[in-house]
Amino acid sequence: MIALSLAEIAAVVGGQTYDIPDPAVQVTGPVVRDSREVESGSLFVAFVGERVDGHDYAEAVIGAGAAAVLASRPVGVPAIVVDDVQTALGALARHVVERLGATLVALTGSAGKTSTKDLIAQVLRSKAPTVFTPGSLNNEIGLPLTALSATEDTKFLVLEMGARGVGHIRYLTGLTPPKIGLVLNVGTAHIGEFGGREQIAQAKGELVESLPEDGAAILNADDPLVRAMASRTKARVILFGESDEADVRAENVRLTENGQPAFSLRTPSGCSDVTMRLYGEHHVSNALAAAAVAHELGMSADEIARALSEAGTLSRWRMEVTERPDGVTVVNDAYNANPESMRAALRALASMGKAHQAQGGRTWAVLGQMAELGDAALAEHDAVGRLAVRLNVGKLVAVGGREASWLQLGAYNEGSWGEESVHVSDAQAAVDLLRSELRPGDVVLVKASRSVGLERVALALLADGTEGEVSAR
Repeated sequence: MIALSLAEIAAVVGGQTYDIPDPAVQVTGPVVRDSREVESGSLFVAFVGERVDGHDYAEAVIGAGAAAVLASRPVGVPAIVVDDVQTALGALARHVVERLGATLVALTGSAGKTSTKDLIAQVLRSKAPTVFTPGSLNNEIGLPLTALSATEDTKFLVLEMGARGVGHIRYLTGLTPPKIGLVLNVGTAHIGEFGGREQIAQAKGELVESLPEDGAAILNADDPLVRAMASRTKARVILFGESDEADVRAENVRLTENGQPAFSLRTPSGCSDVTMRLYGEHHVSNALAAAAVAHELGMSADEIARALSEAGTLSRWRMEVTERPDGVTVVNDAYNANPESMRAALRALASMGKAHQAQGGRTWAVLGQMAELGDAALAEHDAVGRLAVRLNVGKLVAVGGREASWLQLGAYNEGSWGEESVHVSDAQAAVDLLRSELRPGDVVLVKASRSVGLERVALALLADGTEGEVSAR
């Protein structure tokens, strides 16, 4: 964080100082909520959770070098005490962002947010110092913590914004007002909580409503619900996509024999070829979104194409592709899942499998529940099971309870007569099955919602044949 005195922080958040001998002492380290991340000069934010109360760690974090604790009650060590810690954290983030003067880029969407955020960050940091959301810390706590990690030399601040209801993104943009707002898509993720795609579109569109007149709204020309958001912003609108009307678009889209997307990137400043290191055609749209942001910030088509071609995966368990010494390829995409990302991953698996067929390799889809789909859950799981069959995935392994049975049933009804699909009870059962049947050249996709924890399957498979085998339990 930029250096601020404890007195200034207290004034910004409307707090009272307790047990602080010298209010002129500055916070020069990171603002953290995890006591294990404290460094010299840190500000420790004491949240009260269901199982852990951060106030209990106050003495320990001061002993580890923290300058003070942001707390909701006195803790017997240097502290700034406020009525509500979360509100105070947001106020501090707003203050720091306004002082920084960095260009703030915010993005949202139903699918692909984290992958796109990682692409934007990699492209922009080839131009200037860039701070971006780590992983998927895109809520009312993770977003201000990311903003507070910016320093004096930060030129671009890239923030992912998530929402579980109308008003959430409006709140986040109030904490960190963006100059550039990007909306990727409107899908069915969290549809059980929102109630429908129109409500999701209403929530996602709050991002472009927050933009200033001299800002830019970057919208997906290929998604009608996103494109319609142009009427909800006073900012200049830039369209990306494969549509002929898109300002930033892809032409001659294709996949390499390994399933990596390649295309010609066309921007208002020129055209240049891109071959990505990532896997799956769905990354073309993500790359175009990143390219539109970069173009708006003054990068040439050649600069953007070069950065996109060099970009890799920054966030764990998102299409992480690893080939074992025995020739089995494991695709760990187990961080999360919704119908859109599940379909994209299956198509990527099918593309990757083509390169392995000559060697006798097969494709395996190890899939679990997609959470928070409400009344759409049965139909969406059934559709994913059917798609696996249509894409000629060699074997579907549905892992878990009711939702997994719907996946398997969809495959069965589409034409899988028992051998191409199987339903197992848990991660360990999936590992046991795969260990007994995998052979060199096979490609295994592992994907489910975060709550299922299917990364245990991928980690166990990758640990096979190495020291310190990882348990799937």
